Amino acid sequence: MATLVWIGLGVLLLLGVPLFVLFGGGAVALFMIRPEGAWASGGIDALGTSFAESPFLMTIPMFTFAGYVLAESRAPLRLIRLSRAWLGWLPGSLAIVCLTSSMFFATITGGSGVTIIAVGGLAYPALIREKYPESFAVGMITTAGALGALFPPSMLLIFYCIVARIPVEKALLAGIFAGLLTLVVLMAYSAYVGIQARVPRAPFVLRHALRELWISKWEVAIPGVLVAPVASGFLRLQEASAFVAIYVLVIEVFVYRDLSIRRDLHRVGVASMTMLGAVMVILMTAIGFTSWTIQAQVPMDLFDWMETHVQTAGAFLLALNVFLVVVGMLTDGLAAIILVVPMVAPLAAAYGIDPYHLAAIFLLNLEIGFVVPPVGMNLFVSSLRFGRSLGYVCRSVVPFVAALMLVLALVTCVPWLSTYLPSLIKTRVIELDFLSD
Repeated sequence: MATLVWIGLGVLLLLGVPLFVLFGGGAVALFMIRPEGAWASGGIDALGTSFAESPFLMTIPMFTFAGYVLAESRAPLRLIRLSRAWLGWLPGSLAIVCLTSSMFFATITGGSGVTIIAVGGLAYPALIREKYPESFAVGMITTAGALGALFPPSMLLIFYCIVARIPVEKALLAGIFAGLLTLVVLMAYSAYVGIQARVPRAPFVLRHALRELWISKWEVAIPGVLVAPVASGFLRLQEASAFVAIYVLVIEVFVYRDLSIRRDLHRVGVASMTMLGAVMVILMTAIGFTSWTIQAQVPMDLFDWMETHVQTAGAFLLALNVFLVVVGMLTDGLAAIILVVPMVAPLAAAYGIDPYHLAAIFLLNLEIGFVVPPVGMNLFVSSLRFGRSLGYVCRSVVPFVAALMLVLALVTCVPWLSTYLPSLIKTRVIELDFLSD
């Protein structure tokens, strides 16, 4: 009977049924067919009470609201001008500007699609005007929209921490080196393309660069406004997230005056909370689905199989990356975290894999999943935004996916890249009852 349920869920997924319907309906169906009375075992309670006790849930609406405020302001334009002033002298400068601006914007807003529209929409005409190959421009913008998952305050990273039961304060640092390495590799490729296309460079003028930095100083300071009080212990992450939301609202309304309290605040608030509601519905139903996999001993069965066929930690990491790439191809980042992390995290611990190393590997795979068909969300957003066929966009991201795969190999083989910074912070492990047996 369970096999029929899984087949039905696969068919519904291919038909494009909403994720919350799949997770919620699948959880109910799977619990109902269990003969030992799983309804009384507490699995369905995970849909609400225990999960709601996580102190880090309040960070999600705060960061979502801050991201929407930034997206509705002129922040993308200021970030592009700032990056151009400081990096315009490099070969492939405009592409590098787009990469750095997109990385920063995606990190703060938490939305790869929003980044493609907001930053990519401004950068694409300029890239074409400066004679960059069109396929490179489309591929670079599509990929750049996914570069925010590894940097704080990435919402995917926060979701991962809640599900994996690792300290958010430490995990926020786990992806920084991996994210910077990704940026450097993509910048190197962009410089190569710029040299090949003989794209002109802009001279570096310190006075102009400092002026742009002064104009954008309040937005450039956002990561520091979040990280500094958390790292120093002055604020907890949930308190810092509220502070960041207030900070962003104040600078965009009263400093830059891009938005109006009377004209824009209600619209931005409704839009951000509508998005939050959609995410939370998916999250809550997916937790119920995950509860079934745990009570059905799926992680233990998977561990038994791995113990028989995979003997070393290196082999496990290789198999894990192949598995996660396939998962990224077939589902979105949030669903992948909820479904896969409860099964993968115990296996990784059994093989001696550091939890922060696993977090960096997992999130880097999610970034790759954003630009890999058939479910890579960025591919569809770029196809609609730039009026190109989905096949064209898929071909344009091939060299960028290869670059991301190279970074993934390096991060997998060098655990220090993801474990050093978290080791500098001492904190307690998060205990969440709804993910325990």
